[in-house]
Amino acid sequence: MGADETAREVSTVMHVRCPDQVPEAVYREVLEQLAELSPVVQALPPSAALVELRGALPYFGVDAHRLGQTLRVRVGARLGIDLRIGIGRTITVAATASSQIDGPGGVLAIAPDEVTDWLGPLPVEALHGIGPRQAGVLRDYGIHRVGLLAAVPQATVQRLLGGRAGRQAADRARGIDPRAVVPRALPASATTRCTFPRHALDGAEVRTALLALVVQLGQLLRRRDQAARALRLTLTFAGGTTWETVRRLAAPSAHDEDLRVLAYRLMDAAGLQRGRLTGLALKAEDLVDADQVAEQISLDEAREARLTAEAVTDRIRAKYGPGTIGPAAAFRNVS
Repeated sequence: MGADETAREVSTVMHVRCPDQVPEAVYREVLEQLAELSPVVQALPPSAALVELRGALPYFGVDAHRLGQTLRVRVGARLGIDLRIGIGRTITVAATASSQIDGPGGVLAIAPDEVTDWLGPLPVEALHGIGPRQAGVLRDYGIHRVGLLAAVPQATVQRLLGGRAGRQAADRARGIDPRAVVPRALPASATTRCTFPRHALDGAEVRTALLALVVQLGQLLRRRDQAARALRLTLTFAGGTTWETVRRLAAPSAHDEDLRVLAYRLMDAAGLQRGRLTGLALKAEDLVDADQVAEQISLDEAREARLTAEAVTDRIRAKYGPGTIGPAAAFRNVS
């Protein structure tokens, strides 16, 4: 096998970051520009994307850095925004590189033989997939740099961060990441809704209905292996008028507890007094794949217990039906 054939088999990943708070319409146009480079584009809303360049490089006949520069100039000219573009052999290296670009834009390509030397001096929190809590734990044990993390035995990292999270962190510090870029357009939203048989004036009745929507929405997201970045609440009043508001979660989540807290805040923002409600709709927006959400270490034993109970109730619902188990407050008629 020749050198050119071998090069074609090696994955080359581009991680693209748009400016924060980029309008969705502009983000979609960026995705269209990426699709002109490669058919393998994975949207990472609200403002990032992955591109597999394995087939694009021989097609365009340029190296990855030059292709990144061309994309940056083209998007700047057409859309008026700058991009931060990281390029590497794996998703972790490419995403870490894009995060290390100073200023509003630029291209940073890490060659396969440079990965170890480039990653080594970086602070552990700079490694893509390492969250603040994980970085805090590692720093408490004197692991401040990615190179030190790579040198620590994997079993030790697993004891510090947990089995799966520790294994992933140890591998990624060594530049190992078997994940492939999966073609995926912007994910659809997810909505749950209910109508009241009579005009609802009772605050407890409305909260019960909202909690039921939260449970349904969380179960739907977890079944689809997705997480929400934002929630939108829409209230429908007698006479057909509507009111809605949207807020972002602190971090993407599909857990009932996180969705419930934000949903109640949305309801509080409505400032209802004696409004006659006829319906509610709760919509999860800016959905991301669950495997794109960084796993954080929780020192809250109560939360960990609730998450464990959530996983158990999901299995019970899958076996016996969605209405067989849920929060007591969602079953007002029980008491």
